[in-house]
Amino acid sequence: MKKNLRLTSGILTLVLAITVFLYMNENKNSGDSEVPEKDTIVEVDDEPENIDFGINLDSFQVTKSKIKPNEFLANILLPHHINYVTIDALAKKSKDIFDVRKMVAGKNYTVLASKDSLKKAKYFIYQPNAIDYIVYDLRDSINIYKGEKEVETIEKSAAGIINSSLYLSLQESNASPALAVRLSEVFAWSIDFYRIQKGDWFKVIFEEKFVDGESIGIGEIKAVEFNHYDKPFYAFHFSQGEKDDYFDEKAESLRKAFLKSPLKFSRLSSRYTMRRFHPVQKRWKAHLGTDYAAPTGTPIMSTGDGIVIESKRKRANGNYVKVKHNSVYTTQYLHMSKRNAKVGQHVKQGDIIGYVGSTGLATGPHVCYRFWKNGKQVDHLRQDFPSAEPVMEDNKDEFELLMKEFKAKLDFLNLNNEIVVL
Repeated sequence: MKKNLRLTSGILTLVLAITVFLYMNENKNSGDSEVPEKDTIVEVDDEPENIDFGINLDSFQVTKSKIKPNEFLANILLPHHINYVTIDALAKKSKDIFDVRKMVAGKNYTVLASKDSLKKAKYFIYQPNAIDYIVYDLRDSINIYKGEKEVETIEKSAAGIINSSLYLSLQESNASPALAVRLSEVFAWSIDFYRIQKGDWFKVIFEEKFVDGESIGIGEIKAVEFNHYDKPFYAFHFSQGEKDDYFDEKAESLRKAFLKSPLKFSRLSSRYTMRRFHPVQKRWKAHLGTDYAAPTGTPIMSTGDGIVIESKRKRANGNYVKVKHNSVYTTQYLHMSKRNAKVGQHVKQGDIIGYVGSTGLATGPHVCYRFWKNGKQVDHLRQDFPSAEPVMEDNKDEFELLMKEFKAKLDFLNLNNEIVVL
């Protein structure tokens, strides 16, 4: 009996020992999964790298500046311990990529120098514009290459009632005045922007481009509704293969045979009339042209395609250019400070053919714009020119969908006394 009791006690002791062993071992394994060994902990540096021009700027002493008038590459690099021999080699090697002699005052540049006591330049980067840059790698051997900044395009909208000029109204509302220039280009064949009146209003959807978080200008104008003299004018940007243009709500092109004015911005100072008191000759006579006052040197554009048939100076007209567009239409541009076209030259609509001046019988800087139809001078502001090619028939359905989408967006915009940009 005692023997059986001892045997049973021994078995129980063995079972208990095994149970404790398994419990301890399980807890040990469980602890390993929850608490990692110290040498497996990895510390991550959350500090982002300061990357620009594809280079980590944190590795260098950074100097940013602008090209000064009469400043050359040697003036910039010599203080950074780059000798004349290296600068000469750099200039010669750079010619096929960018001629360093064409660096322009006011443009940005960056010098990346070593952080040691010598502070020798390792990179020189020149930016001819907000997007493009040229990198001169000056480390072991000279390496020169071009790069481009990433451009972010954001769709925006603006709407408002014009209280003065469109340009000033945008400026006063802290909106980009460049938008006024773009709108004048879109409606160049439909609206005379020198005759905009108080109370005209507009709604526009457009793209604005940003580099490094800063605006670099207006991109594509997507859609516009412009109410001028209580008449609505629409414009929708639409691409047809490789060609793109602006069309109205009826799919007709906004591009007319002639621009409304030979100047982008100015002031209409005297209209076509059969009776005007001449400010120089001091007598009443016909004025068979339209005067646009603008500062001396303002570019004058040809209002249509054609061939220059006269480019000379006469006593009354001063410097002038005359362009024959076809068998029906001819235009003339008087009182230029300087002519920029020669007889026989083919010019395109928008080409600069001269600059505003006050030569000839003129009391101040302006261009007198004259317009002939079938050999007779007429008031160009009263002419109704045919449109260019409309949306192609095969693209009508696609245009209709796009037009309705953007027209709904324009209708959604609210008008305010002040221009609001969203």
